[in-house]
Amino acid sequence: MKNILLCGGNGTRLWPISRRNYPKQFCDLGYDYSLFQQAAKRNAEFCHETIVVTNVEQKFLAVDQLDEIDLNHYRLLLEPIGRNTAPAITLACLMLDDEDIVLVTPSDQIILNADEYRNVTQRAKTLADDGYLVTFGIKPGYPETGFGYIEADVENVVSFKEKPDLKTAEEYIRKGNYYWNSGMFVFKVSAYLKELEKYSPEILEKCKQAFIDNGKEIEIDKEKMSEIPSDSIDYAVMEKSDKIKVVAADIDWSDLGNYDALYNNFDKDADGNVNIGEVINLDSKNNIILSEDRVIATIDMQEMVVVDTKDALFISRKGSSHKVKELIKDLEAMKKDITNNHVTAYRPWGSYTVLDEGHRYKVKQISVKPQRRLSLQKHFHRSEHWTVVNGTAEVQIGEKTSIVRSNESIYIPIGELHRLTNPGKIDLVIIETQVGDYLGEDDIVRYDDSYGRK
Repeated sequence: MKNILLCGGNGTRLWPISRRNYPKQFCDLGYDYSLFQQAAKRNAEFCHETIVVTNVEQKFLAVDQLDEIDLNHYRLLLEPIGRNTAPAITLACLMLDDEDIVLVTPSDQIILNADEYRNVTQRAKTLADDGYLVTFGIKPGYPETGFGYIEADVENVVSFKEKPDLKTAEEYIRKGNYYWNSGMFVFKVSAYLKELEKYSPEILEKCKQAFIDNGKEIEIDKEKMSEIPSDSIDYAVMEKSDKIKVVAADIDWSDLGNYDALYNNFDKDADGNVNIGEVINLDSKNNIILSEDRVIATIDMQEMVVVDTKDALFISRKGSSHKVKELIKDLEAMKKDITNNHVTAYRPWGSYTVLDEGHRYKVKQISVKPQRRLSLQKHFHRSEHWTVVNGTAEVQIGEKTSIVRSNESIYIPIGELHRLTNPGKIDLVIIETQVGDYLGEDDIVRYDDSYGRK
């Protein structure tokens, strides 16, 4: 069996921890591993290859996190733009043999009951061997209005239901034969493609036109990708086919769609609080409080969500944190980049953190991984001054290359071609001071890049 691991999503439901360019599956949410790493490790136990479907911009996040868990048997499918789950799954299937059985999973879910997950996956595989498209139905623990439902007669799907109102959800729970729609599937590649051709032939045809097999890493052309109809696998196939089965899965599952769901998946203190980071509570109960690097102290606070990051503070009543997605447009209008990027941004070569900025200046801490380098580039609106804090830097300015060691510095004038390399075996850390009329990240002209960026 092979795992198609979907890494889509716009990263806004757990804002400000999660951002569009650093969505929740890659974030540190207080677990030993990210959700993406957990999913990859979990499925690698019975899948001998992983097909990672992710955005081009998130490629190196995925690769670095897979390296951290020593998962080597994987291939990448890189999407320049998202077109929903049906095209993503179809393109991944085109990388595989017709007789391969695939386990399709999102990368941003929690599954705590690993033994039962293994059991239901094996049952789904047996049904897939018989030519069925199998979906996992999560046994609901409460009347959730944020999920779609599956009405079932044992393992036969009666109908798919849209997200219900509370009264309808309560009726589903009372009847007992309704399950949450998990977004996880098991099927044979040939069976899926046959049903797709029957019910959504344009998606299949456009995917075939866009797909070029380049081996371990496949990047889809943006223009061809945009021609593929955007649709979910549910609408494209699952709700239309008569080859569908559902396997009931009581696996301690959560999609962590908001902070209330996150609260439910962590151990609480004696007062029912979930504290991540440095938190002190006095007579405060049933809160979830997350702090990146500051002490948070509360008094007499109950049923609240507090999330403090370096550049944003989010406060909500529990039960209302799902409304954060309604804030996104207002946040973007006020400060567009705040929904896209953290103060710390991740790059193929490492990361940078904005320490301070003001009129005509910006200060960054830049960390470069061993044996990696930035692009050969120039800027038209700013000069830069680099001071090495840790490690050794190899700096090219024009035709000259210099070695800059700890507590030494070097200056890069406006418009000068330059490149930073870490030739060592430990992380290189520098403090970069930018001065100029325009300090945006788009003031970069790349002449050579080890990672294929333009």
